[in-house]
Amino acid sequence: MAEIKEGLPITPALVQWARERAGYSMDDAIRHFKKIAAWEAGEALPTYSQLEQMADRFKIPVAVFFFPKPPAVPPIEQSFRTLTAADFAAIPRTVRLFLRRGQAMQLNLAELNDSKNPAGRVISRDLKPSPNTSLDKIAAQVRDYLGVGIDEQTSWKNVDEALEKWREVFATKAGVYVFKDAFRAPNYFGFCLYDDEFPVIYINNSSAKSRQIFTLFHELGHLLFHTSGIDILDDDFIAHLGGPEQKIEIICNGLAARVLVPDDVLDEMIKGAKIGRPLATQLASCFSVSREVIYRKFLDRGLIDADEYGAAAKEWAKQMKPKDAESSGNYYNSQRAYLGQRYIDLAFTRYYQHRFDRRQLAEYLNVKPKNLPTFAEKFAGGGL
Repeated sequence: MAEIKEGLPITPALVQWARERAGYSMDDAIRHFKKIAAWEAGEALPTYSQLEQMADRFKIPVAVFFFPKPPAVPPIEQSFRTLTAADFAAIPRTVRLFLRRGQAMQLNLAELNDSKNPAGRVISRDLKPSPNTSLDKIAAQVRDYLGVGIDEQTSWKNVDEALEKWREVFATKAGVYVFKDAFRAPNYFGFCLYDDEFPVIYINNSSAKSRQIFTLFHELGHLLFHTSGIDILDDDFIAHLGGPEQKIEIICNGLAARVLVPDDVLDEMIKGAKIGRPLATQLASCFSVSREVIYRKFLDRGLIDADEYGAAAKEWAKQMKPKDAESSGNYYNSQRAYLGQRYIDLAFTRYYQHRFDRRQLAEYLNVKPKNLPTFAEKFAGGGL
């Protein structure tokens, strides 16, 4: 009589797929999961708690382990057209794991929305720039598509409000969900993952809020060209790219400043004003951007010289102390900041419609099942 294995009846091939996709060798994985070789061979079965731990480490939904076979998801590096293979390989493992998490969130969005983007439209489907399209034209199209006027933008009280407003606009008007997390890699500000129906953007929550807003629009640029992308402090990789890909990366670098601070609006605001750092600070606050963005525009207009720009940027960099401000040791607030209220509301709505059980809800929200009642009380308007 065959020995009865205890545990959940998962597909063994899915364990190997998840491990390899996350970049773990068997030796690396065994340090975290002593029985993983037996799970892959079908000689033993993991418990639900062990599945949760694997899902968290390998950045995939728990449900994937129960698929009949590994999903036909192409290698993630193939979607990063503006990165060479060597540059992609240089991305730290911590960030690459968040790339996997981003793919998992795309699967979650598809499941929660019955594979149809709830915005009813997707900006990367509707706008079709080419690498030869002028940056001014692309910026104007993006601003018009998002439907946010300068008066509305400048009415936002601070960068915290501006960031949340832009996240909401991206989800409701552009069909792009924006998630955050603490990357623990200060030179990496964010990335996007292209998909025809559910493109997503991930932002490093440890960077300054004004930088997070800038990253939103940098990554939006990549999505417009149907490519995944990454926002890195050191952009030397641009020199390694071919002609069209290099043009795309240059457009992405310039798009945020053109959309967030339209040239014609800025020109009107600085007429007769004294150009200098105090004015840059004032305008940066008005548009909810960094002072460097404004000073770069001054430099491009010949209103300051390169030495003054460099000195100011160096001074401002010293003043910045990036931190994961929203975590503050509060686990629940961190999850709310990372996921965004719109996504949280979506998950709870589907749960209350009896689409899935509490374990699945916990997985969608990236919290432990035992923490769901507290999470619901704080962010879903009631208990479970």
